[in-house]
Amino acid sequence: MTTQLDDTDLTILRTLQEDCKIGLEQLAHECALSVPSVQRRLKRLRQSKLIEKEIAVLDPTKFDYKMTFIVLVELDRETLQQLDLFRKRAKAEPQVQQCYYVTGDADFILVCCAKDMQDFEELTHRLFFENSNVRRFRTSVTMDRTKVSLGLPI
Repeated sequence: MTTQLDDTDLTILRTLQEDCKIGLEQLAHECALSVPSVQRRLKRLRQSKLIEKEIAVLDPTKFDYKMTFIVLVELDRETLQQLDLFRKRAKAEPQVQQCYYVTGDADFILVCCAKDMQDFEELTHRLFFENSNVRRFRTSVTMDRTKVSLGLPI
């Protein structure tokens, strides 16, 4: 699909990755296009699912979620059913911000937020201790949010 994108499409996508609340007039100015042209392109980019979601990134410290954890999870059994079950649990848990199925020493890597250590402990009980298929999990506590982004270098 990226081969069908021209420089203007890429400019739109780069600009939206930086600030998705930019107005249509400003976006049209950035692209040297008319507002209706930008609207048509945006509609096409959204319909083709190149733009999956437009969200607000919140400052977790303003909401008492002062801690971020990186958790490596090993499962006992890796059947498709067990993998799907773990994915569903991770997706359903609001404190899991990201979940990756990975190769290597772990089966999944999670990025989780918590208000404090007690809050994280309660999360570990829900996600890991109550799941008989979790063999082990290892946790790293983040010291600083140096970069937080899902942007692509297009």
